[in-house]
Amino acid sequence: MAQTQILLDETSPYRSRRVIVEYDTHTTAAYLLDPRGQVRVPVWLANHEIAPETSDPSGLYAGRAPLMPAAYTKHPQGRAPLNASRLRVVWFEEGDGVALLDEEGLLAIIPGWAEADRGLPGYSRDAIGRSAYAWALDDVAAQLWPRVVHAEAYWSWRAAPGAWRSVQRSVFNHLRTVGPAGHYWDVSDGHDPLIRVSERPPTPDRPYTVLSTVGMCGQRMPTLDRYMADTSAYARIELALATTAPAHLAARIFRWLGTFPWRAVTWFGPGHSIKWLDNGEDSPLRGNHAAVLLVSDPSVLAGPEWAPPPDLSGLTFHGDPVNWLWVVPITRPEHLFAKEHDAETLIAKLAAEGRSWILG
Repeated sequence: MAQTQILLDETSPYRSRRVIVEYDTHTTAAYLLDPRGQVRVPVWLANHEIAPETSDPSGLYAGRAPLMPAAYTKHPQGRAPLNASRLRVVWFEEGDGVALLDEEGLLAIIPGWAEADRGLPGYSRDAIGRSAYAWALDDVAAQLWPRVVHAEAYWSWRAAPGAWRSVQRSVFNHLRTVGPAGHYWDVSDGHDPLIRVSERPPTPDRPYTVLSTVGMCGQRMPTLDRYMADTSAYARIELALATTAPAHLAARIFRWLGTFPWRAVTWFGPGHSIKWLDNGEDSPLRGNHAAVLLVSDPSVLAGPEWAPPPDLSGLTFHGDPVNWLWVVPITRPEHLFAKEHDAETLIAKLAAEGRSWILG
């Protein structure tokens, strides 16, 4: 058996995906892995010997790349090995997709919507048509190349001095309408994305504290392009929580919730419910809650009529609107109810029961 060489091995900035390019003298293939090392999406890159008429693709999921059948490769006689020193990676801003480039330009793209289990592999420059190993990059290069250009520009911006400060300044200035700032906590784990929490203490016109994340809008959320063509209306968010509990305790919920979309490779939208992650930090806050419900308009729930939820609409970042979603803790039966029915029905049920949108 030919010895496998790793030509490239790189982890995404959010540490939720890893891409490996392997060469075994017969073929070269790329693998998009999850944090557990499981292959999420394999994509064939090149044959290095004469292509067979047919072959078995099952080895792709075990890290054994088969030869691409002759009808689906531009080089049925095989091609020279790739130059590892010229390979480079461009992660999409969302962190769920990746482009591979070499001295000739685009080599392959594994977009966020690729799902090998559903027969959607990545795109390869040497591929022709669609096979279980790869789809032709030529068919989508014009569509996806702007994504690669945007991604390179985004990470260049992120690396520049003052990039994070510009995110912070935009959100802080927007939160001035809520009231004077109080404490400010770092709830990230030392890796991208950087997330902070701003406290807006009670005022004479508002008997509750408002806690808001600062920084979630600095990067688009993953996987949205699996569900919609134009993702801009939902791509950027911040989270808010109204509470009468001690602010430093309530803020701990954002330790896991703030980075969740990029760590779990998912997205948050109005009506989404998320299982509460087990951890000791926010156990005093958790009580009997098992999940959180995200709502865009919490005013449908109970609360002081003279102090309605602050209107946080109007902020944009990098051309996209920023949506504030309010965090409402819910119990396990309520979480199951939301899954069995829908969020709108659950919210109506909570409103009928007099549930407050303010965490006490």
